[in-house]
Amino acid sequence: MRPFKLICALALALSTLTSHAAAPKPLDPAAQLAAKQEPTRKVVYKEITGRELHLHIFEPKGLKPGDKRPCFLTIHGGGWRGGEPRRMYPFAAHFAELGMVGISLEYRLVTTKGTNTVFDCVKDGRSAMRYIRANAKELGIDPNRIAVNGGSAGGHVAASTALFHGVDESTDDMKFSSVPNAMVLYYPVIDTSAEGYGNKLIGARWQELSPADQVKPGVPPTLILHGSGDKTTPFKGALKFQAAMLKAGNRCELTVNEGGPHGYLMFDGVLFNDALIQTELFLKSLGWMK
Repeated sequence: MRPFKLICALALALSTLTSHAAAPKPLDPAAQLAAKQEPTRKVVYKEITGRELHLHIFEPKGLKPGDKRPCFLTIHGGGWRGGEPRRMYPFAAHFAELGMVGISLEYRLVTTKGTNTVFDCVKDGRSAMRYIRANAKELGIDPNRIAVNGGSAGGHVAASTALFHGVDESTDDMKFSSVPNAMVLYYPVIDTSAEGYGNKLIGARWQELSPADQVKPGVPPTLILHGSGDKTTPFKGALKFQAAMLKAGNRCELTVNEGGPHGYLMFDGVLFNDALIQTELFLKSLGWMK
């Protein structure tokens, strides 16, 4: 092949490879919504190790300081090591449209250097709940109607607000309870034993951060949405948690998506909307929504 033709052929091949490599990955339905949404405002709820952590707040129409609106606090997943608040914007925005104060949480992520651990993620979730209660009047929130929600590791952080007493930041105002009034958990990390998720990452103290192993009487009413085909946060963990909740006399509803993989409701528009409806019905059963 002549040099000129060889150069042209190589350029064409490189162009083809570059175009394929640059092709953006299609956004799933939840991400498509999130890309277009912005919170009403962001509020610092905690300063730790030189960093500010924010509540990304979606306010309902007509909200005034002193209102007592129910609150929907939602927490993103990502194995405690990834993810961002925007991932859960669609949930915060949806419930704000229904008259609640919707909040998506920013929290510290586990780092490879070990400066942050899962215990820090838990502490941030509990700090956020205390901040919301302490500032409920200014935020227009009813401190007795706060639902915490999360997906995957975010579901774990959500559950931690009700269960892991004593895993608290030393700077927290302990006059205010971190325990929510309801929990809605999507395919959560609910069992951190060797048969569940996160055992090696948490380490020897895993049982302290295992929701299924920390259930006691008085845990708030809980709704769990989980796929039976989940291999990441195994479905049997949800069954274990529900059994422990019912045995302790707590309300715990488990809605099963047959064969559903981890995160199933984020990747299908119909299933995403079904999840919203199921969550609405649960909150209505508590008398929080008309």
